[in-house]
Amino acid sequence: MSAVLAFSHVSYVRNGNHILDDITWDVQADQRWVILGPNGAGKTTLLRLATGHDFPTTGNVDILESRLGRVNIFELRTRLGFSSSAQAKRIPFHETVLNVVLTAAYSVEGRWNERYDELDLRRAKRVLLEWNLDELAERSFGTLSDGEQKRVMIARAVMTDPELLLLDEPASSLDLGARERLLQLLSGYASSPVSPAMVMVTHHVEEIPPGFTHAMLLSGGKVVNQGPLDSVLTADNLSQTFDLPFELVTTNGRYTARGL
Repeated sequence: MSAVLAFSHVSYVRNGNHILDDITWDVQADQRWVILGPNGAGKTTLLRLATGHDFPTTGNVDILESRLGRVNIFELRTRLGFSSSAQAKRIPFHETVLNVVLTAAYSVEGRWNERYDELDLRRAKRVLLEWNLDELAERSFGTLSDGEQKRVMIARAVMTDPELLLLDEPASSLDLGARERLLQLLSGYASSPVSPAMVMVTHHVEEIPPGFTHAMLLSGGKVVNQGPLDSVLTADNLSQTFDLPFELVTTNGRYTARGL
């Protein structure tokens, strides 16, 4: 099976600082990865490379079997789903939820003069229903809560039936109820055999949905450990990643970490 995402000895240097240092990593189509690490570990830079928004200083990045730097990146991005808080800030305040999702078909952030067929409209409505957003379809995006906006942005990311879905801290800043509702939806999506490969960045083990299969721990731009979730996510590995002793508890597929 060919990897949908592959990093080969990738380093990324900015102003003389190694943000990422010699990363080798691959993601298969049936895998759901969580990237975990402290602030400044290089997690967001990793996603920027995986979405073709930046290029490695050294090494190679292959996305959907296309080498970054040798492919039309704009065409490639139509096969990717991506959601982040920064992206949400570019959505027009007045845009309806339905249009936020629908415009993903043209990779634009706001309705203009583009034309959509009935198939696009039906798919957008179906995606809203799957992410419990159908009752918000005519609401203005800017009037939604943080949790609702994050679900809308994920719905937008899956609208085009991507081959690789990348999520940058989808549960950050959410209250407990909103976080749990989102994680339940992400868990169901990740557990489906027809869902695409997934990569999710987070700071907290509590935000890892059941159904995710693999993990990478990053610290200082280097890989501390990577591989199957159960073998990578240990108290010892977390302690090394965050430079603090940890206790890790697993309950019904969910994780809780506490510093010692």
